[in-house]
Amino acid sequence: PGVSAPPPFGGNQKTVLVTVDPEKLRGYNLSPDQVVQSMIRFNTISPAGNVSIGDTTYLTPQNSVIETLEDLQNIPVQLNSGPAVYIRDIASVSMGTDITTSYALVNGKRSVYIPVTKRADASTWDVVQRVKAALPDMQAAIPSDIKVTYAFDQSGYVINSLKSLLFEGGLGAILTGLMVLLFLGDIRSALIVIMTIPLALLSAATLLYLSGQTINIMTLGGLALSVGILVDEATVTIENIHRHMEKGKNRARAIADASKEIAGPKLLILLSILAVFVPALFMNGVPRAMFLPLSLAVGFAMIASFLLSQTFVPVVSDRLLKHHLGNSQTQKRQNRFDRFRDRYVRGGHRFQESYAMLTGLFIVISAGLIILFFRFTGTELFPRTDSGQAQVRLRLPTGTRFERTEDATRKLLSITDRIAGKGNVEITSAFIGTQPSSFPVNLIHLWTSGPNESVTKIKLRTGVIPIENFREQLRAAVNREMPGVRLSFEPGDIVEQVLNLGNTNPVEIAVVNRNLEEGETTARKLLQKLSVIPSLRDLQIATPLDYPAIRLDVDRIRAGQLGISGIQVANSTVAATSSSRFTTPSYWLDKTTGTAYQVQVQYPPYRMNSTTQLEAIPVSSGNDGRTHYLNEVAAWKHTTVPGEYDRLNQQRYITITANIQKDDAGTVFKLVRQAIADMGNLPSGSKILLRGQPELLQQTLQSLQFGLLVAVVVIFLAMAIYFQSFRIAIVTLSVIPAVIAGSLFLLFLTGSTMNIQSYMGTIMAVGVAIANAVLFITHAEHSRQSRVALPHMEAAASRLRPILMTSAAMVAGMVPMALGLSEGGDQTAPLGIAVIGGMVFSAFSVLFFLPHVYRLLAGRKEYIQVSLDPDDPNSKNYDIR
Repeated sequence: PGVSAPPPFGGNQKTVLVTVDPEKLRGYNLSPDQVVQSMIRFNTISPAGNVSIGDTTYLTPQNSVIETLEDLQNIPVQLNSGPAVYIRDIASVSMGTDITTSYALVNGKRSVYIPVTKRADASTWDVVQRVKAALPDMQAAIPSDIKVTYAFDQSGYVINSLKSLLFEGGLGAILTGLMVLLFLGDIRSALIVIMTIPLALLSAATLLYLSGQTINIMTLGGLALSVGILVDEATVTIENIHRHMEKGKNRARAIADASKEIAGPKLLILLSILAVFVPALFMNGVPRAMFLPLSLAVGFAMIASFLLSQTFVPVVSDRLLKHHLGNSQTQKRQNRFDRFRDRYVRGGHRFQESYAMLTGLFIVISAGLIILFFRFTGTELFPRTDSGQAQVRLRLPTGTRFERTEDATRKLLSITDRIAGKGNVEITSAFIGTQPSSFPVNLIHLWTSGPNESVTKIKLRTGVIPIENFREQLRAAVNREMPGVRLSFEPGDIVEQVLNLGNTNPVEIAVVNRNLEEGETTARKLLQKLSVIPSLRDLQIATPLDYPAIRLDVDRIRAGQLGISGIQVANSTVAATSSSRFTTPSYWLDKTTGTAYQVQVQYPPYRMNSTTQLEAIPVSSGNDGRTHYLNEVAAWKHTTVPGEYDRLNQQRYITITANIQKDDAGTVFKLVRQAIADMGNLPSGSKILLRGQPELLQQTLQSLQFGLLVAVVVIFLAMAIYFQSFRIAIVTLSVIPAVIAGSLFLLFLTGSTMNIQSYMGTIMAVGVAIANAVLFITHAEHSRQSRVALPHMEAAASRLRPILMTSAAMVAGMVPMALGLSEGGDQTAPLGIAVIGGMVFSAFSVLFFLPHVYRLLAGRKEYIQVSLDPDDPNSKNYDIR
């Protein structure tokens, strides 16, 4: 179940071969087509008749279909006044295979391998385990001298990536707990916060299962990402309980008052974080497939965290916390924090008269940093990963025999061993030549355009050499040691294969033109312009346009005079140069196994080795009764023809492919688009299409940017509804530019790019920054309502610790992910980097600039109750009657 597998690679169709001896054929004045037609006449499927004799109706089956290979040898080919000629006189009959067109190599040895793929609804791990469990049954079903072995699968990389995420998430949880302990100085409080993490993650995993999601890199990445923010809700609750206990309240009263006081702001925090993931519901294609599982994981974990902070945390706090705070160590920590808070408040008072200037400076600097770092930060679809896997397509001059291609592939494998070092190549598999005609479905799994191509997959051992360096060294070595060979590296691991959408290279250009010659001219001009882009590698025209051919021109007048038809010439020539498989299908049923095999007439391939042999093919007996040969009715000449026709919407096109080295994909795609634009006016009917990853990258980044904009609008409306003030909503959103600037700054500093992962991290950081802003603004509004003289400073002092705690906990939780030290860690590292950069700038902006923005837009004004209820004593419409 869940498995999809094509026919084997490197194998061929079992076939009954009628191998004609050219000399004997000419000696009996016969043509290959006459042999084929005789075989068809004496090996045909015929219905049975009925004969009624007496009271019985009898069937009359015939032996019109040969039953044994000996019967096939006894088929007469020529019946006339002279001696009869049978197939056994001019050919040998044997059980063999169709004409060989390919080989497969596994670790340099000729082999037959079966690539197993999973279906869309199947689990990679389950498929791998089921295939391994089925190996004994496979071995039992074939002869004992054939050995079935399990060579390689992609699950190792997937499983190791999942283990890495679990490790990073666990380490992040520990670091988060240490941050809580550092700020509160109470082991029991830190323990309560940490206890909410596994409960929230377990709840999220259950909800993911119920929603049809699986445990994969994106869902685990979402759970690992949520570890830092999970403690936000519990941390705010615990900190508020501590604050109330510091006022002298007993444990029960402090828990009750703190939980009630913080319930509204925490719900708003939850909605703010969930709002940033709402756009995932409206995405399509790859962005949706990657963003939605992560969004659901974070969303489910956050909802569970909120519920736990209002239920589990108060109950456990009542059991674990002491009745009163107060040992000397805790008091000492409290005194240190009080002194820090006093210095912070004094600094705020010092600059409070410059609130307008600070607000303007804050907005201008944030916007400037966004523009600056956005220009200098590269873009790509997904972070580049080093899975230690490479797939390389080798091309010799078009038309090269696949035996020579095999020699070149073996040399490529030898160079690979030399670069990686002895014993450092885990496995290699290569397919050389073209798929057998009997296995056309294999072309879906692996396409080669001719015998001059091979595709080699290479898996290096972990930590041997960075895969990018390996590719560059292999390119250089092949250019130096194998002149005339072209290489093109293709997606080597699962992530690259998915992101390339089935294309072989990240840069794929289609030059469309109904006239193939004009299209080739345009393609070569474009190739010349692209060659100056330094980041492009393996730049080449992938479509074989110059396949060597021997063109046969039949003289129809001469053939007609000799009484020879064009179909006779064609059938004899095809049977001699290929086989009768494609012109006249014929079958033999092996009754012992119930298997039908195709029967084909052919020349020995090694005998057709010169144009002299081609000219000597008997085409038919003419009107004069003697055999005529191909050179009597046809002339030949060397030429070239297109080896492949590709069509897009019924229009022919030529493909240009290239890979990217060093620079980010977004920058290279811009240069490629510019080169296409510089082509100017194209010939009539021509157009150039940049396909594959560039289009997907543009679509994905636009979706993510639009998603971020939608999230901001949703948060703005939520804030406006909750606070009943557009001014307060604007104040809340004022921290967003700083958060984005922080994410871009750290991405630029670490050499990371803007991709799906870093966009997700930035969006997450925006949600957490809004949560911190809500903590400040809810308290500031409460202070303003209570007529406090400087509500912004009161709120800043009161919310200093929870904002620092949640920010530090989030940063600590993301550090293991951002370092990306484990296998597969470079996939999720940009996500952690973006979150850390955004959170650092968020904490700085909320604590040092947001109070002044609040004072400028709202804090100086008297609080006016927005209620319109005439029965509300606080309403301006209150009616005392």
